[in-house]
Amino acid sequence: MTEQVFNFIIQTRQAFIQLVDSLSVEELNRIPEGFNNNIIWNFGHIVVSTQTLCYVRTGIKNDASEVKYNDDYRKDTKPSRYINSDEINELKSLALSTIESIREDYKKGFFKNVQSFATSTYKVEMNSFEEVLVTTSGHDNIHLGYALAQKKLIKK
Repeated sequence: MTEQVFNFIIQTRQAFIQLVDSLSVEELNRIPEGFNNNIIWNFGHIVVSTQTLCYVRTGIKNDASEVKYNDDYRKDTKPSRYINSDEINELKSLALSTIESIREDYKKGFFKNVQSFATSTYKVEMNSFEEVLVTTSGHDNIHLGYALAQKKLIKK
């Protein structure tokens, strides 16, 4: 089942990358009326959040500062600067490579002993890596949904 969840996360991220590729850098940076963030922030957020959920919140690693772009896209942030095409391309690469790294670490047994925690979004305690992974999948899809709604407003 875990392998299927990894594959589903990758498919969702590929769909998100297609969305990102369908828009200009300016459109990705535009904050639609009624929102406090933009499409590229939502995309960057899933990239950093998954790493933080899987490694930091579980106690595998101590410091979220190891997560590239964490300060820009972590929970409770919002866009504070223009994101250029170089960073967008790096985020697209990280979106897939970080999931592959997490998958490899899972296969190596890195996540056998995780600290339980509850996210502020779902407020349900997660006691295993598998629960964290399923939550990550849901979280990615929430932000893809936000980004699709934002696209409709941007394209009006």
